Amino acid sequence: MSQPLRVGNASGFYGDRFSAVREMLEGGPLDVLTGDYLAELTMLILGRSRLKDPEAGYASTFLRQMEESLGLAVERGVKVVANAGGLNPRGLAVKLRELAERLGVEVRIAHVEGDDLLGRAEKLGLDDSRYGAPLTANAYLGAWGIAECLKGGADIVVTGRVTDASLVVGPAAAHFGWARDDWDALAGATAAGHVLECGAQATGGNYAFFEEIYNVKPLGFPIAEIRSDGSSVITKHEGTGGNVTVETVTAQLLYEIGGPAYAGPDVTTRFDTIELAADGPDRVRIGGTKGTPPPPTTKVCLNHLGGHRNEMTFVLTGLGVEAKAELVKARMEAAFGDRRPARVEWTLVGTPAPDPATQGAGTALLRCAVLDPDAEKVGRSFSGAVVELALAGYPGFTMTSPPGKGGPYGVYTPAYVPNEVVEHVAVLPDGTRRVIPPAPSTVPLEAGAGRGVEGDGGDGAGTGEAVGEVTVAEADGAGRGVEVGGAVTGGVSVAEVDGVGRSVTGAEGVVAESAVVRVALGVVVGARSGDKGGDANIGVWARTDAQWRWLDGFLSVERFRELLPETRRHDVARYRLPNLRAVNFVVSGLLQEGVSASTRFDPQGKALGEWLRARLVDVPEELIMEGVR
Repeated sequence: MSQPLRVGNASGFYGDRFSAVREMLEGGPLDVLTGDYLAELTMLILGRSRLKDPEAGYASTFLRQMEESLGLAVERGVKVVANAGGLNPRGLAVKLRELAERLGVEVRIAHVEGDDLLGRAEKLGLDDSRYGAPLTANAYLGAWGIAECLKGGADIVVTGRVTDASLVVGPAAAHFGWARDDWDALAGATAAGHVLECGAQATGGNYAFFEEIYNVKPLGFPIAEIRSDGSSVITKHEGTGGNVTVETVTAQLLYEIGGPAYAGPDVTTRFDTIELAADGPDRVRIGGTKGTPPPPTTKVCLNHLGGHRNEMTFVLTGLGVEAKAELVKARMEAAFGDRRPARVEWTLVGTPAPDPATQGAGTALLRCAVLDPDAEKVGRSFSGAVVELALAGYPGFTMTSPPGKGGPYGVYTPAYVPNEVVEHVAVLPDGTRRVIPPAPSTVPLEAGAGRGVEGDGGDGAGTGEAVGEVTVAEADGAGRGVEVGGAVTGGVSVAEVDGVGRSVTGAEGVVAESAVVRVALGVVVGARSGDKGGDANIGVWARTDAQWRWLDGFLSVERFRELLPETRRHDVARYRLPNLRAVNFVVSGLLQEGVSASTRFDPQGKALGEWLRARLVDVPEELIMEGVR
């Protein structure tokens, strides 16, 4: 077997640790260094930047990182692949060539373009009846433009909107000479790319059991050692902070996904076939991944300017918090008069402790978020009205911030176009343009399956049948979950607490009894949650086989709704991933119209998993003891 290709990551988002590029280049051997800079919100930010300057639209941070590390990358023979081109990959490539000339570094630079559909938005039917023409319209390209650039001799490849995993799949495909229909190899590399794309989340960042991360050094960024069959080992540079374990990798695999059929432009990866195994300290092997042809349509990320927004937060301390909150709401409604913003949302956060020993312990926060097409309605007329209550409001009145004028917000929506209309082009270092044809074969995506385009929204998976073993619930008129999809398969332990504090466990007709203990769900399970456009996903995994059998039977859609009441008005899909000891929930519309437009206290859904883990449930006592490390 040939030597593995060592692919590292140095950025999980636009704003990640600046020094990570240099650290990864200096930290140990690499063949390729990737960086993911794009997300739904980033495309909106870059779109507004391009309005001010048509030559802008790329992630300027990447250019500054290259100024520091371009020579080092060339010296060490490390290829660099990044989607930092954003809305202007050609412009970034030009700037990189100017930088290389100024630094005296000989480097071959290529870029990938064709994802920007803005000029054809109306023709392709991408305009929105509510908001008109989009601000940005970008198709999710795949890995083959990157592969063509690398085969054409590029040292640096910058792209616009490609799927995040493509940054890893492209170099692997070029290195190993994979064919367009090597579905399993492409799927294996996609799984590795999904683990790498969010940087330090794979090495212990945002990890449910964070107390177990063994040191306080800055977390190392992940590396995938990819083999010719698409299998890989996830690791990190020796001596860097954090850990790479089966569970840290599991957590990242569950991040911002939908159903088990994870569809991208190059391959549909079956996440329910992924197998993980420890391969030594800070090494986790990923194998067994199966792939099938991609769907016949390509996903498009659309951002529209939706209007303007603002928010103010009241500090409520001591007695009568609820009455104080109601007073604020009544006074503000009176202040709005006939110029009430189109959307006003109140959120009360926290409950003061009885007999609080500190002022913080005796405090709650009341947040008011407002949105309207008219900037004046949510500008200083709103925040000024809040401040005017300072001497005419509740006792102890204070705010967390001074009045402000607010700002514009964007609305994210997904769209789909036939693969054939997307002009995927690799522009080689010598200027040669090579058109990348669509996948040689496609298979329609089964209803409810999620597209593999993390962080930028996903397919609504809340209605109809879905891929794999799945339960889908819709909210009926009474706000209850109604099961409309498949049920959990046979042989699964289903635990219900009886009237005397015992669990009665049924599995294929076998009934047993065991003592139960009321504890936080997070004592026995981990969770990772995030945004998929206006939807949210919450992946939940068990730590042992016995805990998985209990979790699989216990955490139904109905139970999920009971534990997270805010999901009751939304469609919820439940997907099983037995190889990962996990279930994944997708809540349609919970995050409203995407991150920028969401008025939720947690607009990206990042803390939903921790809320779920904090809920008290009855757990068989032996499962708690089994989980003790």
